[in-house]
Amino acid sequence: MLVTGASSGIGRATAHQLAARGDRLLLSSRSEDVLGEVARECTARGAADVLVVAADVADRRQVAAVFRAAHERWGGLDGVVHAAAVVAYGRFHDVPADVFDAVMTTNVLGTANVARESLRLFEDQRSGSLVLLGSVLAKIAAPLISPYGSSKAAVHALARAIQVEARRMPGVEVSIVSPGGVDTPIYDQAASYTGRPGHPPPPVTTPERVATACVRALDRPRRDTNVGVANAVMVAGFRVMAPAYDRMVGPLMSLLGQGRGHVEPGPGNVLAPRPARESVRGRWPHVWG
Repeated sequence: MLVTGASSGIGRATAHQLAARGDRLLLSSRSEDVLGEVARECTARGAADVLVVAADVADRRQVAAVFRAAHERWGGLDGVVHAAAVVAYGRFHDVPADVFDAVMTTNVLGTANVARESLRLFEDQRSGSLVLLGSVLAKIAAPLISPYGSSKAAVHALARAIQVEARRMPGVEVSIVSPGGVDTPIYDQAASYTGRPGHPPPPVTTPERVATACVRALDRPRRDTNVGVANAVMVAGFRVMAPAYDRMVGPLMSLLGQGRGHVEPGPGNVLAPRPARESVRGRWPHVWG
């Protein structure tokens, strides 16, 4: 099994769960030193074998190298969980163009790079399961987080297209897992141009719960698995009560989707990793899960 974004958050939690059932793991992210720590955690949990390959999913050549490493070590892969992503906060025109572009490159082109290599391998093998991390923000509109929301909408559209194409690829499965707010470090690592830190929108669930959905999707593929008790409510409000939704979402995002205190404007981990802040969980209470 390959897990991208394995050094932090949902990716790291997924690696732990796959290790606990004795899988052989290929762990990848931009943070090579942290991956070594995760590899030790996975070995201690029972992983049959652990291989670490540092890579930036935005670089298709680096992604290809990850898959070559899997082929050289094991002859292929049974499954891939693509969890790598970055976030930027700010009004659209306040987010620097290079930061916006980097979010789109990592989240959209990174997903395309991983999906392309996965599908080529799985088609040759005539077997394999690909799980892509979406978001409830792919299905609604929210202010102050347009780079991430736009990128996840594109990921969702790409995932649905390749799900349809995979119907003509025997043994190949593609699933989407769409979380709401999750207690991971991604919010503290995010770029911010609002003067305030990021904050997961409540209700907040655990990365372990999302990881469980990812592992389940590897074994029992589903078109789209929502993880978050409020996801359906938010989507229904966006689609059915658009005028009311548009009036409410701005104040709610300012109140609940931003942390307290002040932060200086900056790119966070969008342009380069911040290994010191990588872990499974963040610092937010779990309202659910």
